[in-house]
Amino acid sequence: QVQLVESGGGLVQPGGSLRLSCAASGFTFSSAAMSWHRQAPGKERELVASITSAGTTNYADSVKGRFTISRDNGKNTLYLQMNSLKPEDTAVYFCHARRPVTGRTYWGQGTQVTVSA
Repeated sequence: QVQLVESGGGLVQPGGSLRLSCAASGFTFSSAAMSWHRQAPGKERELVASITSAGTTNYADSVKGRFTISRDNGKNTLYLQMNSLKPEDTAVYFCHARRPVTGRTYWGQGTQVTVSA
């Protein structure tokens, strides 16, 4: 059974930092392409950052230079380090996995990030 469990969200002031984690199980994590997405109220879900099994990363323009995606294959965990947070970063953040060969995809349940003074 595939599980993706996000943690690390919360309330932070503008300019602050948070680190999100996504603990994965039920599949070969090291082979999967992983990504973080977010959805703000009234908006569509959008890609924030992605990382391939080889470690190649990609970021949305809105977070470049502020967010860093990484993975620890030994711990089956995906991370998103978020610095210089802005109110417009407020959203529910979701972890996403795509398995190779089959292309099957999975979502976590999401973690709320609120940036407010």
